[in-house]
Amino acid sequence: MIPNLHFPLFFAGTAFLSWTVLRLALWWQFSPPDTGAADTLKLLLAGLHIDLVWALISSAVLIGLSAFFTTLFAAVPVLVLRLFGIQAWKPVWKVLFRIAITVGCTAGVFLVISEWFFFDEFDSRFNTVAIDYLIYPHEVFTNLRESYPLPLIVSACLLGGVGISLLGFRKCAPTWEDQSFGTKMKFIGLYALTCLLAHQSIFSSETAFSRQRVVNQLADNGWASAAYAAWTRNLDYKAFYRTMDRRKAFLRARSVLAEPGTAFPHPEPPALPAEPMSPEAESAWLKSARDSLVREVAGDPAKPKRNLCIIAEESFGSEFWGCLGRDVDGKAHTLTPRMDALAAQEGLLFTHILADGNRTIRGLEAIFSSIPPLPGDSILARDKSENVETIARVLKRDGYNTEFLYAGRGTFDFISNYVTHNGWDRLIEESDFEDPVFRTAWGVSDEDLLRRGIEEMRALHATGKPFLTSFLTVSNHRPFTYPAGRIPEDPNAHNREHAVKYADWALGDFFDRARKEPFWNDTIFVVIADHGARVYGRQTIPLKSYQIPWLVVAPDLIITPQRNNTPGCQLDVIPTLLGLIDRPYRSLFFGHDLLKEGGGERDRSLLNHNRSIAVYHHQREIVLGLNKTVEYWYGDAGSVFMKRIEDVDDEFKDIRDDGVALFEVADDLYTHRWYRLDNGALF
Repeated sequence: MIPNLHFPLFFAGTAFLSWTVLRLALWWQFSPPDTGAADTLKLLLAGLHIDLVWALISSAVLIGLSAFFTTLFAAVPVLVLRLFGIQAWKPVWKVLFRIAITVGCTAGVFLVISEWFFFDEFDSRFNTVAIDYLIYPHEVFTNLRESYPLPLIVSACLLGGVGISLLGFRKCAPTWEDQSFGTKMKFIGLYALTCLLAHQSIFSSETAFSRQRVVNQLADNGWASAAYAAWTRNLDYKAFYRTMDRRKAFLRARSVLAEPGTAFPHPEPPALPAEPMSPEAESAWLKSARDSLVREVAGDPAKPKRNLCIIAEESFGSEFWGCLGRDVDGKAHTLTPRMDALAAQEGLLFTHILADGNRTIRGLEAIFSSIPPLPGDSILARDKSENVETIARVLKRDGYNTEFLYAGRGTFDFISNYVTHNGWDRLIEESDFEDPVFRTAWGVSDEDLLRRGIEEMRALHATGKPFLTSFLTVSNHRPFTYPAGRIPEDPNAHNREHAVKYADWALGDFFDRARKEPFWNDTIFVVIADHGARVYGRQTIPLKSYQIPWLVVAPDLIITPQRNNTPGCQLDVIPTLLGLIDRPYRSLFFGHDLLKEGGGERDRSLLNHNRSIAVYHHQREIVLGLNKTVEYWYGDAGSVFMKRIEDVDDEFKDIRDDGVALFEVADDLYTHRWYRLDNGALF
């Protein structure tokens, strides 16, 4: 027998037995009444196979992590013992290893128990919601304490973990210290290879054989589904959120997305094939459904190809801008004097714009891809974002050069992957700044980023081709550091308001420099926040904290300062800017051109906060939550006192159904990789 094989196999067998009992209990309690014998047999056989594979993997994870943390924590006491000439380091390692295994077994018992409660609440194995629970431990612990018999659960976990660990060491004690280093490495390599090969035997069809989602979930394994969720960050939209007939959703989305100056070159989606559809039939239908949403946006091909410069400002909420109503104790007080002056003297200021979320990557997907903020994670953090529509793709099809400048590391928030695969020719990131004036914890300062941008735009202009230059700043972010001498306030105070003032100063400096450049008159400049500073308010998605500024400076187009009060959101940035350029293009975007007549009547602001999504229109906010819940709120987006509504009118229901359709369609297109155009032609 291979040395020590009995030790990992004991824990693999324990996991396999526990999961089998759990599956049988879940099947007994939650299996749909009309589940046939064939589906029951399939779910049990698939479950046995998947459980066996993941039992092997789980035992490797348990022992591997236990050995790692034991070595880590044993380093200091072993070193001390050796310094004093005490040769008792092996017992120290053994004791710590036993403790680590016991902790791991206790955690395993807890996961088995918690999976029962999770399935009871969501009719699902672990998914990204469960992953999020790890991010919010305080809220989760409070919920557990108030909702479940926590002392009993903790006691059961401790007893189970200690009991399994004791039995494992008593019956199958490892003898690794008796083996040579080479023997240990061979064993580890062989076991790892076995786990890898076993995992390759699992096929996705094993948990997708039934038309009933719950049956497929019963066939799955909690650890396997959690690992998949952590890797992809996808959430099964149709399983958790309110939906409608698939074809009706596309038809409704087509109606909502229509606007003056656009035409649909393709017909409405065909009737749905009989279910269950084969993958080939579903793909063909989805392509037709996607084509039905493609719009040809009218424009004048003789119009000049104006440059476009989009600056996404970190946490630059409306609450800081004097021109958007900031006050302190009832008196006007601004933190953005440079932007206020620019808006008052020459800019187009949109005054009623909502961020689509409260994270940077939510803002980026909305500003640059005009896609609704799907529940789960931003598309930047998901696994199907290598080919999605962006403004960079649209402009490249019209002959533009494209560049993205980010003050931080490109790997952070998956920005590099999104940018380099979706139309931008080049990404300039923190490592490309050789001698910056100042570095924050997140990257180079705003002035470093924006001054480098001037240099890049000058070089792009010299090529004779139009360009898109995109920016993402980082200075207005905790710990709120910036170079001294730019503003009167002391940077050592680490104060948010001071960081906002510095961000405003850096933007003012950028515009002062840009005015002197040859590309100034040919460029449309945009300043827009990625999201507000923080989330506050009573509502599930508090709209007041989602209000952000959006300022456009176009020297050759906007001759006199303007304020546009049309309600909108970040999804509307691309269509509005392309409308300013006024050249024809094809669109799959979900936003509207706010400068077209009647823009406020068409707009639907789509929003996200944690696992809730919402649509806002005509002072009506409809929040769609997990388990297909719906909330209705009424009030102005600028108020912190929106009212919860129970008896809703037809307009509420109509807006709700618009939101349901738009989110469902966006999820369908993204998850099936159809949020893109097929060719490079403008038409």
